[in-house]
Amino acid sequence: MTTHTVSTRTEWLRQRVALLEREKQLTRERDELAAARRALPWVRIDKAYTFDTDAGEASLADLFGSRSQLLVYHFMFAPQAERPCKSCSYWADHFAGAVPHLNERDVTFLAISRAPLAKLDAFKRKQGWTFDWVSQGDGDFNYDFGVSFRESEHAAGKSVYNYAPMSPERAPDAPGLSAFKKDENGAIFHTYSTFGRGIELANTTYQLLDLVPDGRNEGALAYSMSWVKYGYELAQAR
Repeated sequence: MTTHTVSTRTEWLRQRVALLEREKQLTRERDELAAARRALPWVRIDKAYTFDTDAGEASLADLFGSRSQLLVYHFMFAPQAERPCKSCSYWADHFAGAVPHLNERDVTFLAISRAPLAKLDAFKRKQGWTFDWVSQGDGDFNYDFGVSFRESEHAAGKSVYNYAPMSPERAPDAPGLSAFKKDENGAIFHTYSTFGRGIELANTTYQLLDLVPDGRNEGALAYSMSWVKYGYELAQAR
């Protein structure tokens, strides 16, 4: 038996219209925030990065392909791990449908991990993913962009994540999204990065769960995403 407030349609409509004004205000504020995000200064990248891709070794400039913008998901998959982060995999289940639409708007999208390419490709096949996923190999990319942490710094409590000190108990990798721009002369700039709950905008399931009566319903769980399964596990359970 429900314990939630039940009202007449008239009263529901009155409260719904009041909530609509708050939603519209949030939309306006979100638009303003997006404009402020785009107005941030850029940082030129002069360091040479190389990546292992299905087409062979590639530079950061190569990852853009024919487009001038690059959006990177920093995917938690350590070289020694057998499987990647389950939560990152939950996020990745949402990527493929967005990629062709991003491409239409001059944006290349891909994921970058520290694990070797062979591991990435094997897990990608198992999940049925089609987005591009490349390995930084022994490079510095994910370290430099604040999502991977060298053992010595991490153990000493010197790691920084989401622009704040990070607990040594945390994993040596963390998730994030980073955006880059390449100008007409080929110069590359870092324009934006977001971490923690900032990456939720890439997770459609969470946005839809926020619309239903029980919401995300994670409050009583041991940790918020303990309910998440790998996509192949969900397919096997059907």
